[in-house]
Amino acid sequence: MPAQSLLLLGAPPPKSGVLITTALWVPLLLLLFVLLLASSPTEAATQACLANGTTCSFLCVGSKITQVPAEIPRNTSYIELKQTPIKMIPREAFSDLHKLSRIMVSENGVLVEIGARAFSNLSNLMDICLTGNQQLRRIHSQAFSGAEGPVVLDISRTSISALPENMLRRLKQLTAESVYSLKKLPNLDLFTQLIKADLTYRSHCCAFANARKNMSTKHEWCSVPNIQHDEPQWFVEHCREMVSCHPKPDAFNPCEDIMGHTYLRVLIWIISVLAIVGNSAVLLVLLTSRYKLTVPRFLMCHLAFADLCMGVYLLLIASVDIHTKSHYYNYGIDWQTGPGCGVAGFFTVFASELSVYTLTMITLERWHTITFAMQLYRKLRLRHACAVMAGGWLFATLAALLPVTGVSSYMKVSICLPMDVETPHSQAYIIVLLLLNVLAFLVICVCYLSIYLTVRNPSFVSANADTRIAKRMAVLIFTDFLCMAPISFFAISAALKLPLITVSNSKVLLVLFYPINSCSNPFLYAFFTKTFKRDFFILASHFGCFKTQAQIYRTEISSVQNGAWVPTPKTSDGTLYSLVPINHPH
Repeated sequence: MPAQSLLLLGAPPPKSGVLITTALWVPLLLLLFVLLLASSPTEAATQACLANGTTCSFLCVGSKITQVPAEIPRNTSYIELKQTPIKMIPREAFSDLHKLSRIMVSENGVLVEIGARAFSNLSNLMDICLTGNQQLRRIHSQAFSGAEGPVVLDISRTSISALPENMLRRLKQLTAESVYSLKKLPNLDLFTQLIKADLTYRSHCCAFANARKNMSTKHEWCSVPNIQHDEPQWFVEHCREMVSCHPKPDAFNPCEDIMGHTYLRVLIWIISVLAIVGNSAVLLVLLTSRYKLTVPRFLMCHLAFADLCMGVYLLLIASVDIHTKSHYYNYGIDWQTGPGCGVAGFFTVFASELSVYTLTMITLERWHTITFAMQLYRKLRLRHACAVMAGGWLFATLAALLPVTGVSSYMKVSICLPMDVETPHSQAYIIVLLLLNVLAFLVICVCYLSIYLTVRNPSFVSANADTRIAKRMAVLIFTDFLCMAPISFFAISAALKLPLITVSNSKVLLVLFYPINSCSNPFLYAFFTKTFKRDFFILASHFGCFKTQAQIYRTEISSVQNGAWVPTPKTSDGTLYSLVPINHPH
């Protein structure tokens, strides 16, 4: 059929049909391509960084780059590398960018290290921000070699544990918030121009406060009138407020050593040595004695052990105080958050509660023995005492473990006492312990009042030794609790969030009152008694010492056991830890 006939029938020529079909499909394909781009960006798009010539900035935010780009314009003054998979800032990464003044490398989840001379050849470097790189653990000590700066450094929310010292002299502002791994500051003499610091730990601000204090004592000329006007440069260098630092030290962590005063530092060593030596000697003599282990002697062993633990606690505190003297701000975080403070806190709470519990049991045993002196079948047996003291050990152990599990805390203060009362559970824990101690004191008072009334009754028949023991034991118990009364009073007020003294003043109570009973008990119930002297001389005679004195005691004991009467000196009016005469029926 000729072409003219096809046109007459309305059919287009073949070439025109192809053109029309193509014209319809091209826009559809372009639209589909645009939709695909919008819904799934290509890798090339995500890797793109933006260089702005107007602001002289270079930004890579959310990019997939794995290293610092090499095509950064030479006139760039600000670089931002944020949320990228860069693992390391290598040597001379920005060396060709001589106008670069600000660098922000933030929130890069896999960045772990900044290498040596990473910022070299940067003569205009002012500000470096490394915030949010939580895996960043190391800035090489020579990372800033060859750089004139920075003046401002922000390492917040990183895992850096040490600052490179060669850049600190130029630093004016340091921000290191939530950097819990940075527990020790460099030598403060390196911060020659620092004026502001926002840090993680309160104790670090004590470093700058102490430096300012020492500076003021060295330069008394700072208080001379008009010195700032006459010598402005000298005044800025020697008299200005050194650093504005945050967070400020609080009431629980004042800017001082563990023992804030020299006399406390001396006394705590004396008291800790006395407590350890005295109670160790008592335990040695009691446990090696060849005489029968009575209930009172058994209880005294537990009391001596509790007081020995208190001596160990004091020795730990005294040792750490000497080690960290004048630089506690650099060691305080490791000490208070480490195992050492936890062990010290456990020892003191365990010792305190076991001591109070044992003293109460000793008093109840004396009251029971004197009240039912003629009813020997009601006498307390050793197996009963074992069961009672097992309960005491369990109670003291649980009380000492609770702060380790989060009920209160030993980390609150440098002396490792559970002073944290922020939560209701912590507050209840402290108050319950203190009230139990007060209750124990009241029980002891009632028991000794009853004993006193009993022995004053003319119709009461009791062994002479028991009466003398009751009187001397009363002196022992009331001495112990008189020493603890100030502690209980101020501790209860603090637990109710109404503190009457500061943490600094509480250290005086800790040294002068808290451990006095641990030192006095060996002398009151052991060293000054005839029975202890007898056991000591007999024990020493086995090593070739005091043989004459030991033989005298052996002869006296033999005479008593054979029914002969041997007079005793008036100065030795019975025993205090043996409590049961040699010929007492069992």
